[in-house]
Amino acid sequence: MKTINDEELKRYSRQLSLIGKEGQKKLKKAKILIAGAGGLGSPIATYLAFAGVGRIVIADNDVVEVSNLNRQTLHWNTDVGRKKTTSAKKKIHAMNPYVKVETIFCKIEKTNVNDVVGDADLIVDALDNFTTRYLLNSVAVKLHIPFFHGAVLGFHGQVMTVIPHQTACLRCVFPLSPASGIFSIIGVTPGVIGSIQATEVIKYITGEGELLTNRLLLWDGLSGEANVLHVKRNPCCEDCGS
Repeated sequence: MKTINDEELKRYSRQLSLIGKEGQKKLKKAKILIAGAGGLGSPIATYLAFAGVGRIVIADNDVVEVSNLNRQTLHWNTDVGRKKTTSAKKKIHAMNPYVKVETIFCKIEKTNVNDVVGDADLIVDALDNFTTRYLLNSVAVKLHIPFFHGAVLGFHGQVMTVIPHQTACLRCVFPLSPASGIFSIIGVTPGVIGSIQATEVIKYITGEGELLTNRLLLWDGLSGEANVLHVKRNPCCEDCGS
């Protein structure tokens, strides 16, 4: 296990009573791939860095645009035109210097997805399209890497955690891709959904609580309600079926 110094013990003191020193060591040892550095990637990376996840890899191929600034909290007005990976790394390092941040500036495709995933312990879906989500879901299943899905639209969002070969995967629940395009989004929605995804990651690493496995959490920000749908593995699933 990686050691935790006195400064880190002070930094994480308010959470050590919840996860213990061993839990904190597990967080520090973990390597997380966050696919996407936008609306979802911002709160996910922020809260995992605050929690003390030791290594965070961020993959994205976009640059910061003015239209991103209503929701992508890792990027500020002075970052417009800069690679999102560069902007995110700078902010995360300022938040917690004990977190090692690696960046991959690329579009995730079949030809490079294995290299992007590398030796990550967990994969977090902070994407805005199902084509790439399916690709990462498939690789996660093949490599037995837990996959943490999240998606947002307007005031609504959804979260699900996938433990390959044990629980329903993304393709089990969504066998067909929803329509693609540029959708409306209010900034608070990815804040809520990304925070839940980060919570799932922390729970998985530390062994605390009950994961959103075989359950799809649906958030309705307009009503302030969350509903949970129970889902199950599809034996004929293209990605995880037998």
